[in-house]
Amino acid sequence: MLETRNLVKHFRGVNAVNGIDLAIPTGCCFGLLGPNGAGKTTTVEMLEGIQQPTAGDIRYRGEALGARFRQEVGIMFQSTALQDFITGRENLRMFGNFYTRTLPFGELIEACALGEFLDRDTRKLSGGQRQRLLLAIALVNDPELIFLDEPTTGLDPQARRNFWELIHRIKARGKTILLTTHYMEEAYHLCDEIAIMDHGRIIAQGTPHELLEAHFDDVVLQLPAADFPDPPPPLSHTVVRGQNSVEILTRDVTAAIRELLAGDISLTRLQIRPRTLEDLFLELTGRELRA
Repeated sequence: MLETRNLVKHFRGVNAVNGIDLAIPTGCCFGLLGPNGAGKTTTVEMLEGIQQPTAGDIRYRGEALGARFRQEVGIMFQSTALQDFITGRENLRMFGNFYTRTLPFGELIEACALGEFLDRDTRKLSGGQRQRLLLAIALVNDPELIFLDEPTTGLDPQARRNFWELIHRIKARGKTILLTTHYMEEAYHLCDEIAIMDHGRIIAQGTPHELLEAHFDDVVLQLPAADFPDPPPPLSHTVVRGQNSVEILTRDVTAAIRELLAGDISLTRLQIRPRTLEDLFLELTGRELRA
């Protein structure tokens, strides 16, 4: 559906994107992840046709980005200005006028669950309602390729889960989605394939399961920091001490628990979990604060 070859973007004194290759299959939900400053936003803006690459090639269905691409793509930006003093229904009509083909509004209203607030002034919408309306606007032309740029940022957990269900419905219709997000659970839940960027390059790519299998063969035992003595007892497993918790990384849970019991450490609040995409993200991109 969408392919890049040796994509490069230079700004004055900054190499934002350094020769990336992507191939996004039709019907896939593809996640592009990366810390702040990794080049993720610049890459997405080039794929959307907003930024021109310094070098490299972008192909949509084998063709350069052009009129067909603009009619068949839908974009939900990180921040979109809705026209004030008009309703959600009127916003949908306004954006629909930009396209030669649109979905029936009844389908959009049902698909994005807009009925309860469709005729409300957009200034009075909650965060979750606003995001559902913006998704409907991105779908107004029945696009084949949909860009969702951090669509659930700022939403409460319930609104975020509801939004995930909307994305599942879009996937079920065979649409192709490119998703950026800082929520690793969201990427794991929604994406068929992910690429992790850092310093303008793709540093890992594959399905979430493949990436976790390739990088980890252990599990995490997690304890509150208050339950773990300092200095710790001798352990034959890797210990990572955080501000509020301590993680023991081990391939042998039984042996690790025996050692903790031998060290007279309370296991009342012990949690055992598999490795996650968040672990992988931090392993590959580091734990330092990015600008």
